[in-house]
Amino acid sequence: MLEIYRIVLTDKTAERLFRHMSDAFREVHSASGLPVRFEMLSPTVVQCIGLTPDFQLVTHGPDVYRESAEALAELVLAEYEPALIRRMIRRQYRVDDPAEALAMEKYCSGLLTGAEWEEDAVGMADRARRKEMIARELELYLSENTEINLTGFIDFRMSQYREELREITVYAVDEFVLDRQYREFISLLKYFVCLQEVKVPLVHLFHQGGNEFMLCDERLKKIEVHNGDRIIAEMLESEMNVDDMVISSLITVSPKQICIHTREPELQVIRTIETIFDSRVTLCIDCPSCASRLGEAIRP
Repeated sequence: MLEIYRIVLTDKTAERLFRHMSDAFREVHSASGLPVRFEMLSPTVVQCIGLTPDFQLVTHGPDVYRESAEALAELVLAEYEPALIRRMIRRQYRVDDPAEALAMEKYCSGLLTGAEWEEDAVGMADRARRKEMIARELELYLSENTEINLTGFIDFRMSQYREELREITVYAVDEFVLDRQYREFISLLKYFVCLQEVKVPLVHLFHQGGNEFMLCDERLKKIEVHNGDRIIAEMLESEMNVDDMVISSLITVSPKQICIHTREPELQVIRTIETIFDSRVTLCIDCPSCASRLGEAIRP
């Protein structure tokens, strides 16, 4: 038998890596006949052994290094990356509240894995790219060395990966803070609306595309709104960037019921109106008024 390399890990990850490598190489062995096996030398050391005389380093070495690097890269993403994110957040932002720190970590992990993306494929593709970057560095190192301390390798050799992770973490924390501030502001507006005195029984809000809206009374006559409460208007402009100030107009008019006529009920501004005005809102996507002001509905 010939020792090809050994990996030094923490005792929490060594056994998982041992099982993962053994399973991975069992599949590879059945497909391509790589004569290798893995052993646990200690609770923290995994050894890769070439089974002589079948194993030939020149012949089998490149495949062993490549497959090993792929397995190690997956371990880095699954086991080490969350810990790296946690360490970066707590060192850079010094968050005192453990719950807030955990929420930041989950948000950051969601961006990295695709949970926060509208298309999971984006996150999956980025994860695959990071895995490839890690695997190539590990493959080169394994081909030139017979022992690797994985924690030390990540901390002192993988500078490009760590810097990229740091940039993603900074971006994620900034987004998390903005998202939290936005939700707090929406809650404040919702509370304000609940306390407000109702001024009119019903308004119709016609969504004409994008952030373009037309506000009408219960008789479908256009309402000209003059925002008397400039504080609310300025808050909306600075916090939400709603250019047409439709939410400010609705708050000023203070209706008991709002009927939104739209072809895009999933649009963010529509959802925001529903959140703020809650049970006062009903959605309409196909009525005579919709047809006359928004155009004919697209039939399936």
